[in-house]
Amino acid sequence: MLRLVLESEGFAVTAVGSVPQALAEIAEHRFDVLVSDLNLGHPADGFVVVSAMRRTHPDTLTFILTGYPAFESALEALRQHVHDYLIKGTPVEDLIEKIKSGLASGPPTTSLPTSLRVPEVVERNKDWIVAEWLQRVGADSETRSIPLSDADRKDHVPGLLEEAINHACDRPIMEEKRQKDAEKHGTLRYHQGYTVPMLIVEARFLRDVIADCIRRNFLVIDLSNLIADMTKISDTLSLELEESVRAFEGQRGWNSARSR
Repeated sequence: MLRLVLESEGFAVTAVGSVPQALAEIAEHRFDVLVSDLNLGHPADGFVVVSAMRRTHPDTLTFILTGYPAFESALEALRQHVHDYLIKGTPVEDLIEKIKSGLASGPPTTSLPTSLRVPEVVERNKDWIVAEWLQRVGADSETRSIPLSDADRKDHVPGLLEEAINHACDRPIMEEKRQKDAEKHGTLRYHQGYTVPMLIVEARFLRDVIADCIRRNFLVIDLSNLIADMTKISDTLSLELEESVRAFEGQRGWNSARSR
């Protein structure tokens, strides 16, 4: 319906229904205006589209539409240099007026932020990552069944993030210490009453939170190193999980032998 209304006002409109379709159009064509829903399949996916447009065509006017305004989303819209942030239900005439006014005023004057490597983004957001990870682990019925303080729950996560950052930045890594930390974590989780599936769930939550952190900061990400950086971070998390599980299984085997 919005496409039909905009076309009736003389605009040539390309309408798509998913993030991949939008990214493909942005890569292949030049647009004067972007109008995106905030949530496209996943919460705040609209910012991914805005980020891609801002990086590919920085002169394009960008508008975000949302059905439920949230203070955090409004702040993120400002940070992303969104031209305007409109609540669904706002008269379409207001959007048309804003588009025409923006086009008449010329391209946005704000410049793109300096690009950052993925490990830099993770390092700047370590506190948020740990806090968000704790919240998700605490909300999971399986991991929540083990009563632990936040300090005991997060245990090695800050150190693990530091190791992942160092590996992605090609900084020297104390391999022996890293291995001992992983083994210590697996041993600790065994005595806390965890199971191997719980270890895997915690690792998955950490991967998910890091991915969300990258998505939230997509506008400033150095895309040329994105895949390589994410691969190195993923390798660190996988190796840590593998060694923690080995130590966990070692404790189980040792206690089984002792009981016999």
